Amino acid sequence: MKAIVCRELTGFAGLRLEEVPEPRPGPGQIRIRVQACGVNFADSLITRGQYQVQPQPPFSPGFEVAGEVLEAREGVTSFKVGDRVIAITPHGGYAEQVVVNANRCVAMPAAMPWEHGAAFPVVFGTSHVALWHRARLRAGETLVVHGASGGVGLTAVAIGKQLGATVIATASSADKLKVARQHGADHLIDSSHEDVRERIRELTGGRGADVVYDPVGGDLFAASLRSIAFEGRILVIGFAGGTVPQIPANHLLVKNVDVIGLNWPAYAELNPRVMTESFRTLLQWYLEGAVRPYVSAVYRLERAVDAIEQVVARKSTGKVVIAMDE
Repeated sequence: MKAIVCRELTGFAGLRLEEVPEPRPGPGQIRIRVQACGVNFADSLITRGQYQVQPQPPFSPGFEVAGEVLEAREGVTSFKVGDRVIAITPHGGYAEQVVVNANRCVAMPAAMPWEHGAAFPVVFGTSHVALWHRARLRAGETLVVHGASGGVGLTAVAIGKQLGATVIATASSADKLKVARQHGADHLIDSSHEDVRERIRELTGGRGADVVYDPVGGDLFAASLRSIAFEGRILVIGFAGGTVPQIPANHLLVKNVDVIGLNWPAYAELNPRVMTESFRTLLQWYLEGAVRPYVSAVYRLERAVDAIEQVVARKSTGKVVIAMDE
């Protein structure tokens, strides 16, 4: 079978398409024929040895797949051969087959296309757990979403609206903001031309935002800290802007601010109930038509490096997906 293989931690430019043996599942595991795999910023981190849980080479990147069950080993009662599943993989999704623990899989609705399945778990799961479980976003509150046209950003916009918030979207161009508007954003801020801090305060009547969702970091985090409301919550999702912010504790004290980190994959091991409940809600919303993945580009497996480069360069809107050849 074919797979994209990382043999040394030199970055995604060193990835190669290779023929590798089919993986063999152990007890409690299933083997999946991968139909599509989602592409994430973290795929670039794991190929450079900078991810929080780092496999040793050789390995394939890829944290989320949609596909069909080819084999189910002893101890697996929830899935059988032929079932459609969405799986959250520790790595290995950039391949025609992958093995994963059955408890990291959910049944995939028959009406959901493969590309939607692969685009769903990481970005929707991250945003839903962040806003619903960690930030406790309530109806009527104001939510600021930075990087609102990106993979997680667009889902945060859609989920924020579903939870009843007023959503202020920031992005670095008019075209990206247009996409955020199409997904429900109430107000738009062009972070490349406008003073984000002042615009947030203006749009909230001087009160500030109740919740800020920040996958970017850097200057946007600093602007958020200075435009957050009393008892506001800032969600630290990632650092796509390249700079990890240093937080002055006195700013937190003055306005009773919470800065909340989110390591979404950790829920699969440390608190699976939260992840299970989140997916149950999200898939119901999907079937009701309330949320939909926005897939802006689809690449074949041999062009996986191009797919990662598009995400890392922040040239994509929504989600980038790798689809396997028929």
